[in-house]
Amino acid sequence: MTQYTIGVEVTCSDGVCGDLRCVVVDPVARVLTHLVVEPKHRQGQGRLVPIDLVDASAEEICLRCSAAEFDALEEAEETHFLSGGGEPMGYGAGQALAWPYYGLGGGMGGMGIGGVGMANNPPIIEDRVPTGEVEVFRGEDVHATDGNIGRVQGLVIHPKDHHVTHVLLEEGHLWGKKEIAIPISAVKDVAADGVRLNLTKDEVRDLPPVDLARHG
Repeated sequence: MTQYTIGVEVTCSDGVCGDLRCVVVDPVARVLTHLVVEPKHRQGQGRLVPIDLVDASAEEICLRCSAAEFDALEEAEETHFLSGGGEPMGYGAGQALAWPYYGLGGGMGGMGIGGVGMANNPPIIEDRVPTGEVEVFRGEDVHATDGNIGRVQGLVIHPKDHHVTHVLLEEGHLWGKKEIAIPISAVKDVAADGVRLNLTKDEVRDLPPVDLARHG
């Protein structure tokens, strides 16, 4: 694994663009996905630089883009990530962020809905959506058909194919400390006001638990 030293200067094809502030890690695949590069003297927002833009053959951190292209990259809003990195890969506290992804553990409970047991209903085969096709951000509101139920903590990802299987609610939702994982098939759409479900509050409350593998 290439080790990127925090604080070093980062250059574009036509000059210096900033300093490396931290790295972003995918805790399911356990790989580094992005660098967060902050303009010199904190003049402007840090940018989220895909690792594919880094010239791996260079001794320094050199990006295969111009300064103008760097400025057009997505801003690195830390509210969309988890602090600590989860799987720091040699980085210390504050030097790594993690995508809000959680891998599936040893197995999942049956996906009966509305508190009806599996003895009366066959298991539901849930849809899986590639992560690149899901634009759900951490902290977005989640709405059942009869009202708001909480905010998004992250996405549950199948470790074999990196497809989204569930949306995980953050702590402090309608049911307190109970962990709620909502099947992706229950997501009706994602609108300006957040994630909208095709389930009622009672149906969400009665969803069975999902076994999660949390790294770190």
